[in-house]
Amino acid sequence: MQNVALEARLEDIFRLTEVQKRALKKLSLAFVRDLLHYAPARYISTSSLKSISSLASGEQVALEGQVKSLKAKKTWQKRLRITEAKIADASGEITAVWFHQPYISKMLTVGDFVRLEGKITDRKGKLFISNPLYEKIAQLSYHAKGAASLIAIYSTTRNLSSRWFQYRIAQIFEALDPTSLPDPVPDDILSRYHLPALGRALVALHFPKNEKEVMAAKKRLAFDEIFFIQLSRMDARLKLEEQSSLVIPYDKQDLAAFTKLLPFSLTKTQLGVLDTLLKDISKKTPMARLLEGDVGSGKTVLAAAISNQVTKAGFQTTYMAPTEILARQHFDNFCKLLGGTYTKIGLLASSEARVFPSKAYQGQSAHISKSQLFKWTLEGEIKILIGTHALLNEKIQFRNLAFIVVDEQHRFGVSQRKRLAGTKSRDHSFVPHFLSMTATPIPRTLALTVFGDLDLSVLDELPPGRMPIHTEVLIKPKTRSWDHIQKELEKGRQAFIICPRIDEGESEQKSVKKEYERISKEIFPQFKSAMLHGKMKPLEKEKTLEEFRKGTIHILIATSVVEVGIDIPNATIMIVEGADRFGLAQLHQLRGRIGRGTHQSYFYAVSDSASGTTVKRLRSLERAKNGFELAEYDLELRGPGELTGKNQWGLSDLAMEALKNIKMVEAARTEARALLEKDRTLSDYPQLKGVVEKLTNGLYHFE
Repeated sequence: MQNVALEARLEDIFRLTEVQKRALKKLSLAFVRDLLHYAPARYISTSSLKSISSLASGEQVALEGQVKSLKAKKTWQKRLRITEAKIADASGEITAVWFHQPYISKMLTVGDFVRLEGKITDRKGKLFISNPLYEKIAQLSYHAKGAASLIAIYSTTRNLSSRWFQYRIAQIFEALDPTSLPDPVPDDILSRYHLPALGRALVALHFPKNEKEVMAAKKRLAFDEIFFIQLSRMDARLKLEEQSSLVIPYDKQDLAAFTKLLPFSLTKTQLGVLDTLLKDISKKTPMARLLEGDVGSGKTVLAAAISNQVTKAGFQTTYMAPTEILARQHFDNFCKLLGGTYTKIGLLASSEARVFPSKAYQGQSAHISKSQLFKWTLEGEIKILIGTHALLNEKIQFRNLAFIVVDEQHRFGVSQRKRLAGTKSRDHSFVPHFLSMTATPIPRTLALTVFGDLDLSVLDELPPGRMPIHTEVLIKPKTRSWDHIQKELEKGRQAFIICPRIDEGESEQKSVKKEYERISKEIFPQFKSAMLHGKMKPLEKEKTLEEFRKGTIHILIATSVVEVGIDIPNATIMIVEGADRFGLAQLHQLRGRIGRGTHQSYFYAVSDSASGTTVKRLRSLERAKNGFELAEYDLELRGPGELTGKNQWGLSDLAMEALKNIKMVEAARTEARALLEKDRTLSDYPQLKGVVEKLTNGLYHFE
């Protein structure tokens, strides 16, 4: 291979099959730079490889050997499909057994060298290794001479083995000089935090001599990522501050009139946050703020209060929600909260358009054509437009849009958020004020990084009258949760049953359809049950939810489609089947669907797994008093990947792990701010400027 550039496309320098091209695309690996930044999942030390003769029952081991025989068969008694292979090294031989994986007999060949990882089991006095992870290798390394080295093991996908990554990355390093790689991070910053040069860090990431080199490489690459994001976010914020927005007068009399009509009093925290937001939008500089509030903390009413002020000033608001169910609920809530102000409110979803108030039926909304909705929005007649991603339709134009609200912002893509936030009005070129709201628990380090361009407000106080939800983790199914449901139903309350899947499949996961049959016919035939899941049509979902709200449906068996925004004050109990298959953030959001009234509510997380890690993770739901506490606990326990989902934020595994380190995040933030203050356009740092521009335009990937 001749000299290669970091920006060379992998398909131009390697011979790739179409399947491999698709696999690389799925991993966001397109260029040489992407492959060099693809971090190994783990490492194996050659000194830790065991010889077959030294193995003992119960050990979790890594070993290397050669495949001497291989066959797929079915056991006589249980008719299990298994694959057996005889693996030998210089010291002896052991049998490897894979259950329910007959395809392995086609993936391996007699004579292959392999590395196996798994547990050694004793069966009738004979040792074997059960369901081991396996990888083909070029040669055995167990008897290699010299100091012990670390072998990088990569996350694999079909047709891209760990060995493929090792070989291709080695080829790239042979074709370029790592010490000559352009390094975008200034030398003084590297020196200040004792970080290795980029080329040295990349070599150590893939071919380390020891654990110390691995740690230094990961620290450097994680710092880069967080530093680049901070620069991009701060650059975006400074550019925003150069723009102008419409000034919304802070009318305290109008605010008092609005709050007086509410059927409840705002909390001290709500009033404080509302005061901050109203001061923000009364300035010429566009507001850019993230409102983080626990489930049920009352974020929507604050958005309605601000929308009311915007309407009184003669301008428009748009509110984007991630699902049709949630968009309709917000539309209904806004109609109730602002119905007495004669404000025209629109709803736009993929399946329908509505307007409030209806000319024919007082106090109700009416169906209208989308073209009519677009016309009234352009003319400024519709003051508040609520909807889903359908709001991104290029046909929608506003007359004087002054305020944008995005609910659960992380559920939308970066390009979608930018398109909505960049919406201009027919009569003005002003940038609208922007409010992002979320009930997803976000650790402080993640908020500082991903939302570095937004000011942060927090609602950490529940409305008065709300009682803490009693939470209990049940390992294996327990009948007393059903007994408790019956007691609640007999009191006139309602219940949620949540299942991981819709249809019954090969796995043992509980399904909505099967549970519905069992609950409606066997367990609670005396109560009315219904299903709710993603395969239902929007109008079916809305009809089911409306009946549940009215109380004609007593038990709702659903998937996590109910995770966000459904408000049923009379629902006091929820059972989540297969809770170990949900993320903590999902479970917390699901729990937020109950406890919204004045009655004591109960949440049962039922797990089929009794493993220590799973139980410890689920028990945190019992201990955490709110979502913020849960977020920090999960960050400490597992890292933020499971809680927030790295794909939601566009961060690599290395950066997600680094978010445990508040000092690193604050250091990257400090350096980014100092650099932009010294050189606003980064003209003295062209390589760094190029990275930030690509990141801002969504062309730079870390995965």
